[in-house]
Amino acid sequence: MTARILVAGIGNIFLGDDGFGSEVVRNAEIPQDGSRVRVIDYGVRGMHLAYDLLEEWDTLVLVDAVPSRGNPGTLHVFQADCESDPQATGLDGHSMDPAAVFASLRALGGSPPYTVVVGCEAGSVEEGIGLTEPVARAVPRAARAVEEIVAALQIPAATAAAEDN
Repeated sequence: MTARILVAGIGNIFLGDDGFGSEVVRNAEIPQDGSRVRVIDYGVRGMHLAYDLLEEWDTLVLVDAVPSRGNPGTLHVFQADCESDPQATGLDGHSMDPAAVFASLRALGGSPPYTVVVGCEAGSVEEGIGLTEPVARAVPRAARAVEEIVAALQIPAATAAAEDN
């Protein structure tokens, strides 16, 4: 069986560094195969992402800005907690908070896949188009990280396929 990976850039490009996820997926060089790997800039379309997750992807790679811990531009890669209080959030077609997306997905009858987050600490999420300098400098590193994560996730599937032959 071939692993199916959805890479989702999320965020609002009109709120400064919140547009980080969109910028990264535009810069990542990931070979796309619609049945195995799909890369999409969802922007603020949380419900669209929830509906796409009904396709039962094996892995979701979320690329997003994360709250600053005092070091804008710092990258964090971690596994998302898909089990956080699924009743806490109702259906919201524009919410891109992962908990809200997962709650919407559950409301639609689906369940979240294994999820990896590639996040960058935001410097500013004030109104305005464009990333702050530290976050903009992090985009190439984040794009490489996403490329490496997707490649690593495909290795077990490729190895299993080779062993089946």
